[in-house]
Amino acid sequence: MDFILILLAAFGAGLLNTIAGGGTFLTFPALVFIGVPPVIANATSAVAVFPGYLGGALGFRDELKTFDKKVILRLIAITIAGGLIGSVLLLVSSNKAFSVVVPFLLLGATLAFLFGDQIRARAAAAGGAVTPYGSIGLLLVSIYGGYFNGGLGIVLLALFALWGMTHIHKMNGLKNGLSFVLSISSVLVFAIGGLVEWHYALAMMVASTIGGYAGAPLARRLPKSFVRGLIAAVGFSMSVVFFARLI
Repeated sequence: MDFILILLAAFGAGLLNTIAGGGTFLTFPALVFIGVPPVIANATSAVAVFPGYLGGALGFRDELKTFDKKVILRLIAITIAGGLIGSVLLLVSSNKAFSVVVPFLLLGATLAFLFGDQIRARAAAAGGAVTPYGSIGLLLVSIYGGYFNGGLGIVLLALFALWGMTHIHKMNGLKNGLSFVLSISSVLVFAIGGLVEWHYALAMMVASTIGGYAGAPLARRLPKSFVRGLIAAVGFSMSVVFFARLI
């Protein structure tokens, strides 16, 4: 039953990550539910979903081709650096400290995605939107993603909105591509640090990859309002669950 639960969570995470983000909202709680300690569950979840990002990126390969190659390479370098920093921070975190931080990270990621358009509009009204493809914002988001993969796609989409991007499919393609390269650096750190439950992670990797590739055509058919509502519902629900665990 444990394996059935985590495989379903991984497949759903692959779908969700490709459509908009937030797949770790499914895999991380599923692993904690079956008894995996929070820090190890977070690392294992990050390993489990990262091939799904590749499937999602391949599904949006036409959209990714529209970006300038030099810009993409710079964004990849920044993302890898931030991912390494965040992953190392997780290595020195205790389960107790991480459990306290998690619900706030979940809630913050959900709010960032839900109000990304409004934040960008206010930034523009105050003197211009955030610099497109800015380094500082991406570095901070990548550190967050390396430390806690939950909601990474959501936070990236919020950042892209601040950059002034509006084409949801291009945003999804870039999100999946950067999430994949960030996850590669995180996986290496977590593996070296011995934080991964490999018997769970390997099975979940297969399921998330299938879900990730299947999600691309689905994402093109779903209205933006439905996607936003779905992610918000999952994010707020998981936030409530983990806040309740602190009581």
